[in-house]
Amino acid sequence: MIEILISILILVGSLFVLVSSIGFLRFRDIYSRMHAVTKATTAGVCLTLMASLLYFSSHGNGINGKTVVIILFLFITAPVGAHVISKAAYFTGVPLCRESVVDEFKEHIKKP
Repeated sequence: MIEILISILILVGSLFVLVSSIGFLRFRDIYSRMHAVTKATTAGVCLTLMASLLYFSSHGNGINGKTVVIILFLFITAPVGAHVISKAAYFTGVPLCRESVVDEFKEHIKKP
């Protein structure tokens, strides 16, 4: 039974990473791409790591603290990193795609 759960976690995690890759290729600007990559890849990698955690804990090795720390670190750093990269792209002048009609961030920038 545990093997089925591990297999499902790996399969769903792989599907999240696949959807993230497709989103990266299909979206038009860096901001949309960052959203796709951050959300789906974080979920996919965390599900795969949870499968690894379940596998090794079910084979008598106990819960691996490093894997838990990696999952927590990934949940904290991936969104923050994507936010910083997209903000840096915005301030360096990387344009939005043509279909983007509203720039809500422009109103909140302090002009010198």
